[in-house]
Amino acid sequence: MAIFNAKNRVIECKIVYYGPGRGGKTTNLEYIFKAFRKQTTGEMVSIDTKGDRTLFFDFLPMGIGKIRGCDVSIQLYTVPGQVKYGSTRKMVLKGVDGIVFVADSLEVRRTDNLFSLKDLQQNLAEQNMSIFEVPLVLQYNKRDLAEEGIPLIPVETMDGGLNKKLKVPSYPASALKGTGVGATLKECLKLTLRNLQQELKWAR
Repeated sequence: MAIFNAKNRVIECKIVYYGPGRGGKTTNLEYIFKAFRKQTTGEMVSIDTKGDRTLFFDFLPMGIGKIRGCDVSIQLYTVPGQVKYGSTRKMVLKGVDGIVFVADSLEVRRTDNLFSLKDLQQNLAEQNMSIFEVPLVLQYNKRDLAEEGIPLIPVETMDGGLNKKLKVPSYPASALKGTGVGATLKECLKLTLRNLQQELKWAR
């Protein structure tokens, strides 16, 4: 749940980039940090784990308006995707307001995507949250690798395998080139803020 900073009149939301290891979560955040540098506060913090990283930084998106007269600050996080870092994923996911699930388009990563999405569902359930209710956007990353002749899962197949029941917005992307990164984040912000407004309305 978002945090209300009464002193500064700021509502702090948390968006987490989730998905299998090496799928492009870190690359997404690195691209956002560079491309929207004027809208970030402070530096990007990196917590290194062997072969994977947890990143986070504060993001102040322009032009999204106020909620109850308060500015909105977004904290963007990644989780380490490797299976052995399950406890870290659970910790980062606490208090999440919106999620971007970064799926790997490589044909060889099909099972990893499904396993990671199931892991997300279970970790949310432990926090009494439903994957069907939390603001969620799917990103099908690494689409640019088709140009190099690398076997990719067709977008329609990814949608059928990952999004058939969820029915959430999805975007083909290349985090390395920045294609689809902004659109994914914008959609997640929109869903998250809409959900937050509803929560605050019921809290009155």
